[in-house]
Amino acid sequence: MQTSALQEYATRRGWTIALQMREIGSGASQRERREQLLDAARRREIDVVLVWRLDRWGRSVTDLLATLQELELLGVGFVSLAEALDLTTPAGRAMGGLLAVFAEFEREILRERVRAGLAHARQNGQRLGRPLTAGLHTDQVGKLYRAGVSKSEIARRLEIGRTSVRRILAAKEV
Repeated sequence: MQTSALQEYATRRGWTIALQMREIGSGASQRERREQLLDAARRREIDVVLVWRLDRWGRSVTDLLATLQELELLGVGFVSLAEALDLTTPAGRAMGGLLAVFAEFEREILRERVRAGLAHARQNGQRLGRPLTAGLHTDQVGKLYRAGVSKSEIARRLEIGRTSVRRILAAKEV
């Protein structure tokens, strides 16, 4: 849906698509495809960066503003389709900054809510994290080990990992 909308917009504006990039995944760490796009801008291979939404480009206000400033210095325009935002104009740049601030604020609020929910769950005695699997076999691991069965064989018989067997035995100090 996003790709076809971006292609349609570029066609309406009479733009030729030089590069088309999709970055799958989330998170604010490494974004290789965006770096490739910035490298293309530095080589003057593109004139405009067209994105679906502003938050697809920058994950934090500082990151967003730094890359938008770099694009501006390179003479590369930036358009965000969903927000109808053309950052080649002064009003568009001001609006883009405000949207970025609100997007980061929204992420921070969500992060706080998740942390509060986890703390509340812990206070109510809920166990968080992965479900116990090997821990359910604690007694069997101890019995087999005391019977002289090797750790590898215990893991095979109970269909659990060898590290889990070692961890259970270390905790029990059999």
